Amino acid sequence: MATLLLELSLTRIFSVVFYYHMAFLAISIALFGLGAGGVFSYVVANWKGPLYAKLGRLSGVNSLLVLLSLTVILAQGESPSNWSLALIYFTTALPFFVSGTIVSLAVSENISRIDRVYFYDLLGAAGGCLLLVPLLNQFGGPCTVIAAAVCFAVAAAIWHSIAGSVGGRAGSVALALALVAFLTYNQRHPVPTFDIRYAKGKKLQTETWSRWNSISRIGVQLGKDGGGMIFIDADASTGIANFDFDHLTPQEHRDLLEQGMALPYVIRPGAKTLVIGPGGGWDVSRALASGSHDITAVEINDIIATTVMRDKYASASQGLYLRPDVHVHVEDGRSFVRRSTDKFQVIQATLVDTWASTAAGAFALSENNLYTTDAFHDYLSHLTDDGMVCFTRWGFNPPRESLRLISLAMAALNQLGETQPWRHVIVGRGGTVEGWGAQDTVLVTRKPLDEEDIARAKGLFAAAGMETVYLPGLDVHNQFRDLLLSPNPAAYERNYTFDITPVTDNRPFFFFTVQPRDLWNFIRTASHDSADYNAVNKGVPLLFALMAISLVATALILLMPPLVLGARLPQHKGVRSFLLYFLFIGTGYILIEVGLIQKFVLFLGHPTYALTVVIFSMLTSSGLGSFASRKLLGGDEGRLIKALGCVALLTTLLAFLVSGVLSALVWLPLPFKIVMTVALLMPLGFVMGMPFPTALRRLEEMHAPSVRWAWSLNAASSVLGSVGALVCAIYLGLIQTLVIGGLFYLAALAVVARLTTAEIPVPESAPGRVVLGH
Repeated sequence: MATLLLELSLTRIFSVVFYYHMAFLAISIALFGLGAGGVFSYVVANWKGPLYAKLGRLSGVNSLLVLLSLTVILAQGESPSNWSLALIYFTTALPFFVSGTIVSLAVSENISRIDRVYFYDLLGAAGGCLLLVPLLNQFGGPCTVIAAAVCFAVAAAIWHSIAGSVGGRAGSVALALALVAFLTYNQRHPVPTFDIRYAKGKKLQTETWSRWNSISRIGVQLGKDGGGMIFIDADASTGIANFDFDHLTPQEHRDLLEQGMALPYVIRPGAKTLVIGPGGGWDVSRALASGSHDITAVEINDIIATTVMRDKYASASQGLYLRPDVHVHVEDGRSFVRRSTDKFQVIQATLVDTWASTAAGAFALSENNLYTTDAFHDYLSHLTDDGMVCFTRWGFNPPRESLRLISLAMAALNQLGETQPWRHVIVGRGGTVEGWGAQDTVLVTRKPLDEEDIARAKGLFAAAGMETVYLPGLDVHNQFRDLLLSPNPAAYERNYTFDITPVTDNRPFFFFTVQPRDLWNFIRTASHDSADYNAVNKGVPLLFALMAISLVATALILLMPPLVLGARLPQHKGVRSFLLYFLFIGTGYILIEVGLIQKFVLFLGHPTYALTVVIFSMLTSSGLGSFASRKLLGGDEGRLIKALGCVALLTTLLAFLVSGVLSALVWLPLPFKIVMTVALLMPLGFVMGMPFPTALRRLEEMHAPSVRWAWSLNAASSVLGSVGALVCAIYLGLIQTLVIGGLFYLAALAVVARLTTAEIPVPESAPGRVVLGH
């Protein structure tokens, strides 16, 4: 429980201190530390003293190592060097290293009942998953890490109690109470000891107030004029709109309606409006300034929508979100649209990307499902005949994000029977493409634009001093016109400098536009001061860097047994081939888990819900499967083969089911969707919990010392599989990722099928055996 709680809370802290792409590094660090610690447990097993007393001391020390790792992460100043990042990596790995040692020793002591031990191991991990969200909401990121330290201290007390050490138990209880007191002090003190003061290599802005939740860290900075700024994970920001709409001055009216983001309200003044990601309320203010009296604002972050805008700092926006004509909903925008029965004249989303990693985003390098062909189909289907969708994205030269919006719109319009997409689009650009990029406003209408609409757009562009990038009938040759009027749009998209092909819910990675063939050139030539590099496409080279780090970490894990223990890979043919089994099921489990988390984001309405519900369901049901494995499978290889085949079959069925049925049921209330998710995943998780403990008992019969290699291969597959799952999802798709995970279970099935009783050597005994639960 403590280990998973620490791992997931670190993803949130990494997202704030570094760019959100780095959050996934916490997963890699945890898996590497657990694997290395499992091997190191053989060394600890030879230390003098009772086993449970050693576990108590290790657990007590680990609570302090958690504080050490948090100190090192938060102590980084401006522009941390590569040496600093390396220090963070290995210091943060220490608690997981010790945790892997503890779990391995505890399991090895009870190897004869691995089915029950594995059950409680997974049950505890599921408990840590459930604790994450309430702890983040109540205490914030740093204090949630301290809470994990408290759990390790409590575990130390339990170990010492089992060992009969009164002094050790008393000391551990005292340590736990001291940590609770420190957590309380850190939470309530105006200047916390453990808090984030530097983020993204820069000192934090002076903030009036801040709060964490499972989505992000929100900071508020009030201005002298009564308005303010909202900072999301210390980087992305949204201004708090401060206007008195009962006494709006002509200058304020012009400021609101002579900007690119006001384009839909200039063309459709007084429109019934849906704003996705309204933040501090600027798009809402533009709609009000145009005469709208029915505005729906869907904000995913409750701290912004409720705490800041409707409670604590409502006066900073003059009660904007408390107006009777503004209807605020705290929900994922895409899910709201899918379940809504209303039709709108304007659906708008302006720069909706926080660059903040949710815990689930750390697995998938994806913020949301707002930018897919399926999403645009939903938007256009919820428009009146005179309605329009308006998205503002960063503009670069050559264009990529805004041009990809055109690809999405063209695909969605074609699905709705509109065969002339060039008549439905307006694109305007404000600002310059240098540095953090211009702002491209892309407007897509449900029906073809008429002359009056085009004239109003021209008037706005002239008044706002914007570049007219594309208007129907305008003879300006650029990439937007070329794509919209191309006789073969698919070929144009494939041959374009950047990846602008339309993305779907199955592969919702809209932001990553660097073609794989151009990756090295992008890393070498891209400006490191641009939004395109720092906040978006940096994630792709980082993904491959993580793959390299994972390969090195895997090599270290595999080399540790021979270097530290003097052990060699067993030469017996049957044993060596059977060891591949643990590599296959470890990789398959991770691939399936990551794919399911991302697949259920749209259905459950938020990455945090997907993380909590999916992982909890998988861990709990896998634990139950482990508990029942001895009774249901025993030592029967035929039953094990059937279980592995069942995993592959259920995974494939689920892969296609979640792409169809769940999308149609996204309108259901959240409690019903949670129950449905658990019901869908429990059978698969139950069967997936059986192969590991069953095969481990089998391996012990064949060649007991090889258990250490099973541990190493399982840990290595977890490190590689977690990164490999991202590569598969980005370049192949989520359905394909799930199917590939099922294929790994078929590979494990093939390994078992090849085993014969003639290959089984005489059973051997080996002290200090270890196993790893997925």
